[in-house]
Amino acid sequence: MDKKNTQLKNVLDRLYVKYNHRKLIAPDPLQFVYRYSEPRDMEITALFAAVLAYGRVAQIEKSIASLLSFMGKSPFRFILKFNRTKASGLKKFKHRFTTGRHLVALFFLLKEILSEFGSIEKFFAKEYSPSDPNIIPALSKFSDNLLAMHPEKNKGLKYLLSNPKDGSACKRLNLFLRWMVRKDDVDTGLWKSIDKSKLIVPVDVHMARLCKLLGLYRRKTISLAAALEITDSFRFIEPNDPVKYDFALSRVGILDNCTGWHRTGCEFCELFKFCFPTRLNVLKVKNEH
Repeated sequence: MDKKNTQLKNVLDRLYVKYNHRKLIAPDPLQFVYRYSEPRDMEITALFAAVLAYGRVAQIEKSIASLLSFMGKSPFRFILKFNRTKASGLKKFKHRFTTGRHLVALFFLLKEILSEFGSIEKFFAKEYSPSDPNIIPALSKFSDNLLAMHPEKNKGLKYLLSNPKDGSACKRLNLFLRWMVRKDDVDTGLWKSIDKSKLIVPVDVHMARLCKLLGLYRRKTISLAAALEITDSFRFIEPNDPVKYDFALSRVGILDNCTGWHRTGCEFCELFKFCFPTRLNVLKVKNEH
C-alpha cells in the first residue's frame, strides 16, 4: 500500500473508532432493527427498513415506524399469518413511490419464502457462491427469484427490489446486506453464511459525493460501475471488509454537516487533507474552461 492510502486508512480507522457506535445509529433506518431482540424479527425489519430508505429522513422514519406499528410485536409472525384481510389495512400506506399495494405483494412473497426456507438468509444463500468475486451475482438472482414469484408487472415492487443487472448501484439492498452480514457495534451480523469481503458499498448521493472528494472513483453517475469502483478502492485499503467505513463516513455528512462544499471549519476535519486537493483540481479544470 502506498503512502497516501496508508494515511487514508489511518484516518478512516480513526473515524471508525469515533463514529461506529450503537448510540450514533439514529436517524439511520437501522435504528428500527434494534427495537427487536429476536433474529427473525430483526431480519424482516431490516429488509423493510432498507427498501424504504429513500427520500427525506423524517419521512423515512415516519413510514417505517408506521409500518412496524401495523405489523405488531413480531414482524416475523405477522408475515407468516399475513392474508387478504390484513392486507386491507395497508390501503392508505404511502411512502413516495411505494404504496400499500407494493408492500402487500412483498408481504406475500416473504410469507412464501419464510414458510419454505425459514429465513431470508437461507433463501438468499442458495444462490450465493464463495467463489463469486463479490455479492452481485447472488443479489441479482435474489431479485430475479423474488420477482419471478410475482408474475404481475408490478413496477413498485421492482423498484423496491432493484437489480444490479440493470446497472443500478442497489444502494438499499446493499445496505440491507451490510446490516445483516457485518458484525460490530452497529451492524447486526445475523447472517453467518455470507463472507463480508464480498459486500458492495451502499452508494447514495451523499456517499458518492464524499468518495469523489476522496478520489476513490471517477465516474460521473451513481451506478453499479461506480459502486464497484468505490468498493475496489476500499478493498485495496481493507481487503477483508471493504464496507467497514460506510457507516462512519455517512456520519461525517450527518453529524458534521458535510455538504461537499468548503466552509469554515473544514480544515479541522480529518478528511480535509484528502478532499481539499480534489476540490482544487476541480476548480482548476473549471477555470481552464
